[in-house]
Order: sequence, then C-alpha cells, then structure tokens
Amino acid sequence: MRDFVLAQLNIAELLAPIDSPRLADFVGNLERINALAEQSPGFVWRLQTDDGDATALRPFGENCIVNMSVWQDVESLHHYVFHTAHLEIMRRRKEWFGRLKQATTVMWWIQADHIPTVVEAKEKLGHLRAHGPTAEAFTFKRSYPMPGSDTQGTDAFEDACPAL
Repeated sequence: MRDFVLAQLNIAELLAPIDSPRLADFVGNLERINALAEQSPGFVWRLQTDDGDATALRPFGENCIVNMSVWQDVESLHHYVFHTAHLEIMRRRKEWFGRLKQATTVMWWIQADHIPTVVEAKEKLGHLRAHGPTAEAFTFKRSYPMPGSDTQGTDAFEDACPAL
C-alpha cells in the first residue's frame, strides 16, 4: 500500500442556477462522468452528498460548485482528466461556467488513510493562490512528487494537456 495519495480540488463559477435549462446538459452528464472517474485506474475516492455528486456543496459561495477527489498519483488523475470522456465535458465548460481570475484547481499529497475535508481543500487552494505551486499545493503544470520521493518537482504535464 502507498503511504501517500493525491487529493485534488477544482471549483467552477456557475453562469446560471444548477437546476436551470442552461446547465441541464452539464447536470445530465454528472452521473456518467462521476462513474467514469470511479472506474478509472488510480481512482480512490470522491466528495459526494447522498445525491451522488457534490453540486449542493457551496463552500466558496452560492454560485460556485466544487469537485474534490483522491487518486493514486498525478498520472492517474491526468489520464482521467485529459484522456477520457471527461475531456468532452471540460471542452464545453464555457457554456456553463464563468472564467475565474485566480487558480481554480489545486492538488496536494495526503496520507493514504486520510479523507480530505473541504476546509482543508480551501486552505490548499488559498495557499496556491498566495504562493504559486509548491510541494504543499500544486497544479498539473507544476507538480511535485509525493513526500519521501527522490525526484524534484516537474513541469512534465505542461505540454501534455490538450488544448481546451
């Protein structure tokens, strides 16, 4: 068993209420995309309410939804995000979400037996926004190895992310 796994948070500002016609296609795809994540190699856990998703949680404000999950490593998350049907949904995000001026996605390493909290995730996103990518909070473009690893931080995914 691994000592550490990768937690991630991403947030999105809604352009309309979650139950509006404008977001109907996004909401209609949630179950399929969440199931795809759960079936993906390296998936560990995702934040969800009894409804099966996290759209009711609004820790960043009423117009902002969150997605938080845990993965075995950066490569597993990267594959899911950029090399599965999830990419189709990401390419359509301008239909549903506003463009935030600050970072909207953050990753960090956690102990393998730890379930991250939304409060913890907010702190990590705040750290990234204040300090840029560090070993404590980072992005695909500037990721850091799990604690105890011999390798340095890498820009390996900077050119590996398809144009969105």
